Amino acid sequence: MATELTQLLNIKYPIIQAPMFLVSNVAMVTEAMKGGIAGCIPALNYRTLDELRAAIRELHVNKVEGGSFGFNLIVNKSNVKYKDQLRVICEEGCDFIITSLGSPEETINQAHKAGIKVFCDVVDLKFAKKVEDLGADAVIAVNNQAGGHRGGKSPEDLIKQLVAHCNIPIISAGGVGCKADVDEMLGYGAAGVSVGSPFIASTEANVTEEYKQACVDYGADDIVVTERISGTPCTVINTPYVQKIGTKATWIENLLNKNRKLKKWVKMIRFSIGMNATKNAATKATYKTVWVAGPSIEHTTDILPTKAIIERLVA
Repeated sequence: MATELTQLLNIKYPIIQAPMFLVSNVAMVTEAMKGGIAGCIPALNYRTLDELRAAIRELHVNKVEGGSFGFNLIVNKSNVKYKDQLRVICEEGCDFIITSLGSPEETINQAHKAGIKVFCDVVDLKFAKKVEDLGADAVIAVNNQAGGHRGGKSPEDLIKQLVAHCNIPIISAGGVGCKADVDEMLGYGAAGVSVGSPFIASTEANVTEEYKQACVDYGADDIVVTERISGTPCTVINTPYVQKIGTKATWIENLLNKNRKLKKWVKMIRFSIGMNATKNAATKATYKTVWVAGPSIEHTTDILPTKAIIERLVA
């Protein structure tokens, strides 16, 4: 399974364990590296810079040959911690950074000085070409099968379009839950895949057993897109609570979003409320079950160690 991605990161298999808010942690990424793939954690999973620094140092200690690790940065103004997080990551070092939701220019410049590769989330060719021109080492092509904030194009259409027009590796994100899915994405021309949702139901994940069991009990047909979490479309499991509150923005939110002066603040408030609801559902017992996941949970039939989930993807 040697590809451009395995060469870039010096890993055995062309797979990145995708960064997941609240879910990803050092234990998961350590097991990912032992399994011959790359692992990534959102920097926002750490409340303080000291906690982030400690996690990086622990991963350096745990690193094994054939695996690699990185961190995800939200690079727009909504993340007030961004610049400090970037500084700490560059000081401590890692193999790669994945950027989301903003211009990666500063991240690329600073990371490359520290010898860190940068992969950028994109949903279309326009942004893929922009980040390529800025010096990105690869793009994460987020398709319409991804969990969380997804793209609008099918895996096949997006991968083939980017492969035809970009000169850097394309890593497909979304719709991968087993070896056949990995082979399919590589067949379209991807250099590798980014896989998130199947790892929610891992024994190493720091979420409730109820969340993990939901990924076992529900399937692809139970995934719906909601605007009630961050103000932008996001995929969640269609629990009774999600059905109760609905998936569309309220009429008040729609009205306020039309006001140019208020739109920014409305989105920030909606994002804060939604993230708090997501955090509560993921980390403690609550009837307000807003569980983020993608259609690839279809292949999740049990709560398993990360090692076993990797085996399902490569064997």
